[in-house]
Amino acid sequence: MKCSEIMEKLETIAPVSFAEEWDNVGFLVGRREKEVQTVFIALDATDEVIDEAIEVGADMILTHHPLIFKPLTRVNEDDFIGRRVVRLLQNDISYYAMHTNFDVKGMAEAAAEEMGILNSKVLMATWEEGTKVEGIGRYGKLKEVMSLAECAAYVKDVFRLEHVNVYGDVETPITVAAISPGSGKTVKKAAVAAGVDVLITGDVDHHMGIDLQAQGVCVIDAGHYGIEKIFVPYMKDFLKKELPSVQICMAEEKNPYATL
Repeated sequence: MKCSEIMEKLETIAPVSFAEEWDNVGFLVGRREKEVQTVFIALDATDEVIDEAIEVGADMILTHHPLIFKPLTRVNEDDFIGRRVVRLLQNDISYYAMHTNFDVKGMAEAAAEEMGILNSKVLMATWEEGTKVEGIGRYGKLKEVMSLAECAAYVKDVFRLEHVNVYGDVETPITVAAISPGSGKTVKKAAVAAGVDVLITGDVDHHMGIDLQAQGVCVIDAGHYGIEKIFVPYMKDFLKKELPSVQICMAEEKNPYATL
């Protein structure tokens, strides 16, 4: 199957048009007409991921975070982005990224389902067409009321996390939860406006945590990687179903940092 045909499948669930203007998604490196027998899926196109993709003989890499964010004025081995692009080209590996387009259509919805959030709604709308609304984050009622401490433990269990950071009284009853994988800084106002009891997200700094707490919203910081890692098994399941003739490989689940 050609790379271009796989790209068409990917864009049925997360069209490039859903991406934020500042983002850089879609087909970033390689040949559209490349024949693809093996796709390697990861959250980031790190050196380790590219090494592993080469080792398994991958023809295409699919990631959530784009390797290239800013325009490149040159492509050589003088910097780490250039080196990665060169290695992809040397090994004839096509590369595709699904970032904020997947955040809008896929990521938060899947995370809300993992959490058992009922009848989830879009937290912060970024795309509208007629009565259809898509956007960042989802919110809704949990299956049962639980304390903030119990909710934090539940988040750890659902997403297989070693720890989370919590802002708020741990005895606070949680009925309505919002979840926004990755960085939650852009959805702060939306969480307050939606009247949620807790925002589950990542990249929460000191001021964001205490400011949301002051506005009646508790916060569970599960880390940027902590929730977004669901991209990898999600896309594996999708591609295995849609492309049974293509071999699908995944990067090992590994937190990019250690807590000492």
